[in-house]
Amino acid sequence: MERMQCDSCGYVYDKDQGDPAHGVPAGTAWADVPADYTCPQCGAAKDVFIVE
Repeated sequence: MERMQCDSCGYVYDKDQGDPAHGVPAGTAWADVPADYTCPQCGAAKDVFIVE
């Protein structure tokens, strides 16, 4: 299971769930999430996420 956490607000991106509401289907590896992805809770950039 791949999980990445927003270092700003604590939101967790889980590969198994993805983020379909924001265009990232379930099963999408973090490396394949678009570079312009932002945290759905606080709007932080993808590069702010850390390995949980």
